[in-house]
Amino acid sequence: MPRIQNHTFDELSIGQQVERYHTVTLGDLQRFADASGDYNPLHTDPEYAASTPFGGCIAHGMFSGGLISATLAMQLPGPGTVYLGQSLSFRQPVRVGDTLTVTLTVSALEPRRQRVTLDCTVVNQAGRKVVTGSAEVIAPAERETVTVERDAIPAG
Repeated sequence: MPRIQNHTFDELSIGQQVERYHTVTLGDLQRFADASGDYNPLHTDPEYAASTPFGGCIAHGMFSGGLISATLAMQLPGPGTVYLGQSLSFRQPVRVGDTLTVTLTVSALEPRRQRVTLDCTVVNQAGRKVVTGSAEVIAPAERETVTVERDAIPAG
């Protein structure tokens, strides 16, 4: 079982960065539809999606948002992070088979309230930005290592 260590507010610095990789599958989109209740056939029905201008299934916009959330929760700052808000722009469609790189970069630190702002970028395997934005979190106050019951960071 994987063990994951967080980063406390005091351990963070402007410019600190982390990356996470994930290859999108149709199964991912079907599970996201189940979790969110968004069964738009553009995301889950290959036959329907083939007849659209996209030519095939594309990911829900918030699927990429979920990868950003997972990166915050599991890597930077990590377990114990409180997600306060986000601002995202969906710049290009994410397609089944795309390999995404999520990059989070610490851009601001507010010591009084332990708040951290991170720039968020998701690019596909061609290097095209598919999502850009920012997230605001409260970083953990104490160092902690947690064990997850299953592989919480999918190989990709």
